[in-house]
Amino acid sequence: MNTQQGSALFSAIVEAPFGAIGIRTEGDLVRELVYLPSHYEPKAPQDAPAEQAAAQVEQYLLDPDYTFNLPLWQAGSDYQRRVWDAICAIPRGSVRTYGQLAKLIGSAPRAVGQACGANWFPLVIPCHRVTAAGGLGGFSNHDDENGFHLSVKRWLLLHEGATASPWLQQTISF
Repeated sequence: MNTQQGSALFSAIVEAPFGAIGIRTEGDLVRELVYLPSHYEPKAPQDAPAEQAAAQVEQYLLDPDYTFNLPLWQAGSDYQRRVWDAICAIPRGSVRTYGQLAKLIGSAPRAVGQACGANWFPLVIPCHRVTAAGGLGGFSNHDDENGFHLSVKRWLLLHEGATASPWLQQTISF
């Protein structure tokens, strides 16, 4: 699929320091947010929910304390929503490990990681704040240490002021 065809999947594409964020809408709801590499061109919002989401994503990129308030599609299983609720309780600038979240909700670290990877609304549900006990962990179902997705995770954590971990000192390039 070329970039132009891929862009057609989104109701808006917002430029970000690490690439872009694709916004999919359905009816009056935001259906999905997707991290996109920099070769995706910005796309003006095509409907009201995309306009609202694009404005809020842009606000977050300027201010990491910004709180999202979007009409989200009902995604995920009951278990995934429990994990996502626990993720939303992690303060900006902080991280928790998969194991810490698992203990909190009475689950297993691998299951928490799978729920993180199934997150339809990154940024809104800040799964980038969840790491492995010994390092960065994966992100958006990717674990390539030098890949695009983990570079996005590093950028987001630095944007939010999470500087206590050595894995954040790695070079971020886009």
